[in-house]
Amino acid sequence: MALAMVEGAEERGELRPGMIVVEYSGGSTGSSLAFVCAVKGYRCKIVSSDAFAQAKLDTMRAFGAELDIVPSDNGKITAELIKEMIRRTELLATHDETFFTDQLNNHDIIRGFEKLGDEILVQFDKPIDAFCGAVGTAGMLMGVSKVLRKSEYGTRIIALEPASSPFLSTGNKGAHRVEGIGLGFDLPLLDKDGYDEVRGIEEKDGREVACKMAREEGIFAGTSSGLNMAGALQVAQELGEGKTVLTVACDSGLKYLAGDLYVD
Repeated sequence: MALAMVEGAEERGELRPGMIVVEYSGGSTGSSLAFVCAVKGYRCKIVSSDAFAQAKLDTMRAFGAELDIVPSDNGKITAELIKEMIRRTELLATHDETFFTDQLNNHDIIRGFEKLGDEILVQFDKPIDAFCGAVGTAGMLMGVSKVLRKSEYGTRIIALEPASSPFLSTGNKGAHRVEGIGLGFDLPLLDKDGYDEVRGIEEKDGREVACKMAREEGIFAGTSSGLNMAGALQVAQELGEGKTVLTVACDSGLKYLAGDLYVD
């Protein structure tokens, strides 16, 4: 998604040598953008928060990004926090020679994630009955959905969100600690025709599954990946034996070692 946003802007002439790339991020998009900018020679400024894992902040800095940190309310991720991060980024973007990638509104993200859908079809030679994915920007779910819905499988697409912040399913927002998802407001990239249902997954279940993934399967990932897997397991149990349910492990568990996810 980061490469797609940068190269899309380059192709349109919106991003030129010497400009500064700006974005708000909990760390995953920011790290990827900082990585791409380092390779391409752009300065990168990211607005983030102390609500997100310190390893993510450190990773962005390691790639050369300049950070503006917005204080959170006791480490909780809320709609108000995200909106303040957006506001600060929009202020940065008013300066000359900046390009705001604007991940919540940038359709290049969907194009970037279509490649993930293509990879799925290449790797599976049997029907895919359901695909589950937690919603952050909605780019991943929409990109994969766009590809799978063109396939012959008739795959059911299920959007996931934290049960404590069920905005997509009920319109109610709340605080949670699943980084990168459950923003608590309407998402421009989320097309309701691109998925079949929304499920709220308990954060506690996602955390427990993340630890089981590492200890029993060797899949070392973070909280949103655990929530994805918890949702996929729930769907698989309902569909029954012989069905194929896919989801995504979003990032590395190394980003979460400084927190409490992997603490007994």
